[in-house]
Amino acid sequence: MSTATAPGAAATGAPRAPAPRRRPGHGSLTRRPATGWLFVLPAALIVVVLFLLPLGVLLVMSFTDWPLLGAPEPAGLENYASIPDDDLFVGAIGFTLLYTALATALIFGISFVLAAVSASPRRGAAFYRTAFFLPYVVGTAAAALIWYAAVNPRTGVMERLARAVGLTDGSFGFLATPDKALWTTLSLVVWKFIGFQVVVLVVGLQSVPGELYEAARMDGASSLQRLRWITLPFLRPTLALLLVLSVTGSLLAFDQFYVLTGGGPDRSTVTLVFAIYQTAFTSFDLGRAAALSVVLLLALVAVNGLQLLALRHRED
Repeated sequence: MSTATAPGAAATGAPRAPAPRRRPGHGSLTRRPATGWLFVLPAALIVVVLFLLPLGVLLVMSFTDWPLLGAPEPAGLENYASIPDDDLFVGAIGFTLLYTALATALIFGISFVLAAVSASPRRGAAFYRTAFFLPYVVGTAAAALIWYAAVNPRTGVMERLARAVGLTDGSFGFLATPDKALWTTLSLVVWKFIGFQVVVLVVGLQSVPGELYEAARMDGASSLQRLRWITLPFLRPTLALLLVLSVTGSLLAFDQFYVLTGGGPDRSTVTLVFAIYQTAFTSFDLGRAAALSVVLLLALVAVNGLQLLALRHRED
């Protein structure tokens, strides 16, 4: 009995092409996107509800005449066109930039010195780190109340200290003039926020390999040379992060001035956020306040973008 054979490869004895096999785990590949979306969904909902929706409402409000009490009416670009004529907001721009420059420089300079002390292997370094960080856990409004009690013209401990050292015979007036109010607030900000930067800088300093310092000492490098060529290059990412946080926080300053100075004396300590607050809840003009908020948001995005570009350029 003979069997029929197919012509071609089977007749010549050539091997057949193997049948396609199913890839292992092929079904799981189709399930991975769905599983990933399930993990991302909670964070996406938080972003949409707490950021995108309020931002959309803010944009809509900025193009309307929206009083605190009453129905809103379309206003077009009127709120944005009136910003240059807003003396309160325009004046707040200069003061906020001055405050940002002074606060950033003071906090960076002092925290770098304190971080060097805290990062040293000497006895008591852990105590120093804890002492520097403790004020940071106090809320800004609570810290401003503490400072306000300390500089109270009648019962404040700073007033008593000023009289004890002979600075004044009567009341020193820590909040009486624009310059004194600014520097009093700066002292509060330095005391409050310096601990965070000290801890971050200490972590950055501890990440620098000690072998580099030893090799630099053997080569005769001075302390300034070690700082310039070893410490600062290693701390560049840390310094970039702290710079962005410090500038952004200073541009958004509100609590310390609202509680400590109330924007005075004579509106000399009104920040950008303070001006927006007064426009919304003192002048009851929510539409213009929304437009000012949009302008401030765009300015923050631009400032942070320029900082990151400049720091990246220096790193390259």
